[in-house]
Amino acid sequence: MLPDIDSCRILEFQNQIDERGGLVIAETFKEIPFEIKRVFYSFNIPDRKSRGAHAHKHCWQVLIAPSGQFVVELRDSVRTKRVVMSDPLKGLLIPPGVWASELEFEPNAICLVLASELYDESDYIRSFDEYLKFVSERNER
Repeated sequence: MLPDIDSCRILEFQNQIDERGGLVIAETFKEIPFEIKRVFYSFNIPDRKSRGAHAHKHCWQVLIAPSGQFVVELRDSVRTKRVVMSDPLKGLLIPPGVWASELEFEPNAICLVLASELYDESDYIRSFDEYLKFVSERNER
């Protein structure tokens, strides 16, 4: 069985605050439950545009909003769940096999992504129909 949207969860990071400001730490196998192999971020997303809208076959991800706010829409083969990302002290853990889209970006929003795998186009499922077929085949095994 593949993970479903209930497998996604919020990770909470510690904030080290002093007179110089805040510092958030996220380390492999401590706050992040996988080895981080890739880091990227989206910013300056035009109004009404979205990012993501795909699932991964093998890659785990953590999405963080270090600035501003956006919404993550999570889907499995049956249900949809929306998570508002606006707290830089929290990350959304998304396992492979869950469809995710990033939506409703505020003008100053940044979506920081920590990924368990290097970029590999063959790991992406970019059509929701293909995703449903992938889920059905995996769940039959």
